Amino acid sequence: MRLPDAENAIVEIAKLHDYSLNATHEEGKQKARVFAAALGISADDADWLREKLLEAALHHDGVPGRNTPHGERYILDFPLAKGPLDARVRSVWNVPPGETAPRLITCYVL
Repeated sequence: MRLPDAENAIVEIAKLHDYSLNATHEEGKQKARVFAAALGISADDADWLREKLLEAALHHDGVPGRNTPHGERYILDFPLAKGPLDARVRSVWNVPPGETAPRLITCYVL
């Protein structure tokens, strides 16, 4: 199943640059280390990763996750390659109550 309203998906660059790809962030550094090892990417590649996440939202199927007071969650796994490296990435999206566009909550290499 495609994400609802995927063409309007939102990926905040700060979430990628300052958290998921930040090797010094207290909570995000593990994700950043795995992104670096698996795909050779760092915080400098946040714009590239954002574009790949938005493409995945449009072209890959996801599965509904749990419904929370903050909205309906969706889990979307997709293959990602950068140069000779490739990995499978999990992205988790949320559609807040009263909204239609999914927002990226988190992403990491499986």
